[in-house]
Amino acid sequence: MESHKPMFQVENFDDEFVQKLVYDALVWCSLHGLVVGDKTYQKSGTVPGVGMTHAPISLLPTQFPESYWKQACEVAPIFNELVDRVSLDAQFIQDSLSRTKKADIFTSRLLDIHSKMLESNKKEDIRLGLHRSDYMLDEETKSLLQIEMNTISCSFPGFGRLVTELHQSLLRSHGDHLGLDSERVPKNTSNSQFADAMAKAWLEYNNPRAVVMIVVQPDERNIIVTIRKSLAEVETEGSVQEDGTLIVDGQEVSVVYYRSGYTPRDYPSESEWNARLLIEQSSAVKCPSIAYHLAGTKKIQQELAKPGVLERFMDNKDDVAKLRKCFAGLWSLDDPEIIKKAIEKPELFVMKPQREGGGNNIYGDDVRENLLRLQKEGEEENAAYILMQRIFPKVSNVFLVREGVYHRDQAISELGIYGAYLRNKERVIINEQSGYLMRTKVSSSDEGGVAAGFAVLDSIYLN
Repeated sequence: MESHKPMFQVENFDDEFVQKLVYDALVWCSLHGLVVGDKTYQKSGTVPGVGMTHAPISLLPTQFPESYWKQACEVAPIFNELVDRVSLDAQFIQDSLSRTKKADIFTSRLLDIHSKMLESNKKEDIRLGLHRSDYMLDEETKSLLQIEMNTISCSFPGFGRLVTELHQSLLRSHGDHLGLDSERVPKNTSNSQFADAMAKAWLEYNNPRAVVMIVVQPDERNIIVTIRKSLAEVETEGSVQEDGTLIVDGQEVSVVYYRSGYTPRDYPSESEWNARLLIEQSSAVKCPSIAYHLAGTKKIQQELAKPGVLERFMDNKDDVAKLRKCFAGLWSLDDPEIIKKAIEKPELFVMKPQREGGGNNIYGDDVRENLLRLQKEGEEENAAYILMQRIFPKVSNVFLVREGVYHRDQAISELGIYGAYLRNKERVIINEQSGYLMRTKVSSSDEGGVAAGFAVLDSIYLN
């Protein structure tokens, strides 16, 4: 296929034209709900419609080679299947995380719940996975490499669709001037596909009176038109009947979606842990179940990258090859050779703890300092981290828009591919790639979380 190389360069546009683009973008955001709560307003996030501001966005889509886009979409259903198969191999999960358990209390508590489910021979017949696999294009190796697989609280499927539609709208209006074609921005139905998977899980549960419950953080700022409960509320208002039915606040719950529960901060007391165990013991469909949650940990990702491990779960050699092609270098800290190399050249590595959410990774000279510290402290602490090859994506000039003002900056991008998976016993009902999210961040920022304030929402322009 011929290459569609956009003619535009950010440097070529005068301020007046960019301001016009920004104005049109902000009007679109306001009209279509591409907005977030403004923390400077006291009532924002508690009273709907009060104190809103546009989400942080890239003014124009970021160029992305079509061949890598197709590759990322093609492996999404394979990764979905892999997560499901790993979740069913309890021994692999327990063995892989046995050392991590000693070093990381949070992983240890999750594993305790997993063990209790094994002891009671609890089976998850209906399994719902809403995942996001994150990638960067490495300039050094010219390959698409996976950063991580998220299996819990995969953020921004709603915004993913909206920012794509914003960019398509801007290109329809200004494409001639920009030299860009709106058709080169891939369609994105991430929110409706995730909602559809949840609705189908509700159907499989097969009780029209049962409800879908979102488990939220106590200070949740997302406004959701559904039943939402914190883990603490689930503990006080919830119970599991003898037949496994989960009742919360007098209502039967068919599907539980976790918008929280992925960080130690979500479990400030035993109440929250009790609630997580209660939900897990029930027959409600969990998104994710404890096994799916653990299948998405960094340590499991690193174990799967070891030679021969994928073959334990996947029979199809082509599928194994496609997955392996996406794996970056991943190592545990009990590998003396790689530790030596990382201390000598820390800039080539990232140290990752067992944590979800932005702001936890260790980069640069801090890698060396932490590795030297861990060598002194002994083996136990090592298991709380993995080492990953640092990926060096292409840096491009972009317009980032925050609080109504644009900034011209050098930035790098990370592509998140959503995947939805639903099965009932042996019957796979959904296994599909479900839209995407591009996150673009200033290249001097190591961390990429939009909500953590480091990045903006973006879409892609295929070239």
